[in-house]
Amino acid sequence: MPASFKVRSVPLDGNNEAFEEVLDPDFGESAIGRVAPVDSGLWWIILLRAYGKITGDYALQERVDVQTGIRLILNLCLTDGFDMFPTLLVTDGSCMIDRRMGIHGHPLEIQALFYSALRCAREMVSTDDGSKNLIRVINNRLSALSFHIREYYWVDMKKINEIYRYKTEEYSHDAINKFNIYPEQIPSWLADWIPDKGGYLIGNLQPAHMDFRFFSLGNLWAIVSSLATQKQAEGILNLIETKWDDIVANMPLKICYPALEYEEWRIITGCDPKNTPWSYHNGGSWPTLLWQFTLACIKMGRPDLARRAVEAVEKRLSDDKWPEYYDTRTGRFIGKQSRLYQTWTIAGFLSSKMLLDCPEMASILICDEDLELLEGCACGLSNSARIKCSRRAARSQVLV
Repeated sequence: MPASFKVRSVPLDGNNEAFEEVLDPDFGESAIGRVAPVDSGLWWIILLRAYGKITGDYALQERVDVQTGIRLILNLCLTDGFDMFPTLLVTDGSCMIDRRMGIHGHPLEIQALFYSALRCAREMVSTDDGSKNLIRVINNRLSALSFHIREYYWVDMKKINEIYRYKTEEYSHDAINKFNIYPEQIPSWLADWIPDKGGYLIGNLQPAHMDFRFFSLGNLWAIVSSLATQKQAEGILNLIETKWDDIVANMPLKICYPALEYEEWRIITGCDPKNTPWSYHNGGSWPTLLWQFTLACIKMGRPDLARRAVEAVEKRLSDDKWPEYYDTRTGRFIGKQSRLYQTWTIAGFLSSKMLLDCPEMASILICDEDLELLEGCACGLSNSARIKCSRRAARSQVLV
């Protein structure tokens, strides 16, 4: 699925006086770093479902070419590989954070969109004999993915205390420290930053590596899609409210927190001059994230938080000519390379206002918890005694 299109005018049938406009898709060939997008196909499925719900035009998603598109995306994302995790493996720069930021592997943003796209696709895939196996595969991945993210990506003060006392080099099937995480990985800023009440889903998890940064889009979309449990979703909003000055401040919302600085910035970003600390993708503030925040707040019955954010920026965005992003730790400066009159800044603000005025419209994008999913084995159906996976383990994630 292309990341973007350019409109090009070409002569019509060799006539230099008549022209037609054609679209040139960019699959990454023209992108900075030449990285193919992973998230665009996932967003397409999510918004296709929303389009049907808001217009009642379900004929579009039933078209053969659209059904083919859905299945092609699913086949690509559900292909078996050498990676044993149920998460989607992607390269750095393949999502909204499209420059090198050390998010390669299994970034939360992609997992949340992946989960949401699978939920939406399952509703739209035409029912026939050929789709039965696809639905089964989707359900198995949804069950395993939700268990994996809820169990291993979630951190709060209790979980951080557990990690702090982890033993390493555990080889047994009953190992507590399954990914061989070294307690020394806990960053110094985290102990004083995370509140007693509240938590969040970490940015990434790989063998011997936990990325403890807070990524806004992944956490917000985990709430919207019900990838996070009810209790976890409440904890994420509690954390945002408690750490308002860090994550929201003068301009919602920080794309991630904290920023990479000093030698860490040099190594991880490759000295990227656009991703300097507290700018652009490295801790910059993106007004377009306002609508996802509003959606999550409405779902959780906390529209007051969304109104607080909208009111804080209502006049400023217009006066600042609708910039793409803001810089500095508190989001007070217009981004140094920020485009003005940015479409998704305007759309994010308008969507937030409209959702607050008509909160029932949030249902076009929200997915409620699917308890039937949690009846299945969280790690895929297996009779092997070596794979300890039960319905109780999966279903218990609703309550924790």
